[in-house]
Amino acid sequence: MKLGILCGSGRDWRDTIEKVRIAESLGYSLVATGEAWGPSTVPWMTLLATHTEKIHIGTSILNVFSRSPAAIAQEFASLEMLSNGRMVCGLGSSGHRVIEHFHGVPFDRPLRRIREYVEIIKLLLEGNELQYEGQLMQMSRGFRLDYERQRDSVPIYIAAITPKSIKQTGEIADGIFPIHWPSARFASLQTDLNAAAAAVGRSDVTLTVAPFTNVYVGDLDDENLWQAARQPLFHYINRMGDFYWNMLVANGFEDDVLASRAAWQQRDREGAFASISKEMVQAIQVIGGAETIASQLKERSDNGAHVQLIPMPQGTTAEVERQLGLYIGS
Repeated sequence: MKLGILCGSGRDWRDTIEKVRIAESLGYSLVATGEAWGPSTVPWMTLLATHTEKIHIGTSILNVFSRSPAAIAQEFASLEMLSNGRMVCGLGSSGHRVIEHFHGVPFDRPLRRIREYVEIIKLLLEGNELQYEGQLMQMSRGFRLDYERQRDSVPIYIAAITPKSIKQTGEIADGIFPIHWPSARFASLQTDLNAAAAAVGRSDVTLTVAPFTNVYVGDLDDENLWQAARQPLFHYINRMGDFYWNMLVANGFEDDVLASRAAWQQRDREGAFASISKEMVQAIQVIGGAETIASQLKERSDNGAHVQLIPMPQGTTAEVERQLGLYIGS
């Protein structure tokens, strides 16, 4: 079983670095950080690269609208050298609200844009001349990215949940970041990725499945625990893009999702939460007593989750160490 953590720098980056180093010492394999409309993640990854020794470091995610593909390649070239080859480049489209109303860029053809970014970033990070003729971008002067390569290639993971984006991820990427994906469907997700990869001649590639995994520790008789676990599902069903709730419907939760959406359309928050069944929560997230957490995570791993990304626990350094040890079963 491999676990990773999701964390930004927080209010005290030195304290957060210490917590990441604890995760590293416990055997966590990846620390990933995003930015959405928060501070840039690149300075934080620089600190991670220079204050850790073996844990891999990735983005979850960088969007493909606010930076050029060459700029992303430049940043990862520097980070690769600083980390001695421990980076994972996580990309995604984000959504039109963030892209158009924070970055001021048209949210146009996101799927195609991801493909061209991956192809261009790979060309540059693998030391090739940048000769590229795409539908969106054309580069013909043959620039090379001059840096000290640490390995043959930098893995690229994509945040994907729709059938088209999963298929494209299998065709072009090295891994996938699914969110709110039911544990029982990790194997079928891997099958879909493998089929897409094989169809374009990548039959020797096995993509890493790295789901975001929320963990809730407590008494299952405590309704507050269930409400906390329902909160992110409620948000993605009712407050995010259509592709999230459509994904959940396609993965077997049509009754829960449609009932929650119907309640929320009437601004019945209590009803929208109550419509998300405990069965749905347990299928997607890890919830229960402390003694059950590691075994639940192990079951998800056995189902096909190669690296599970868990939000960094809250609390003091000692409390975080206890929680991280609990998760990994140490």
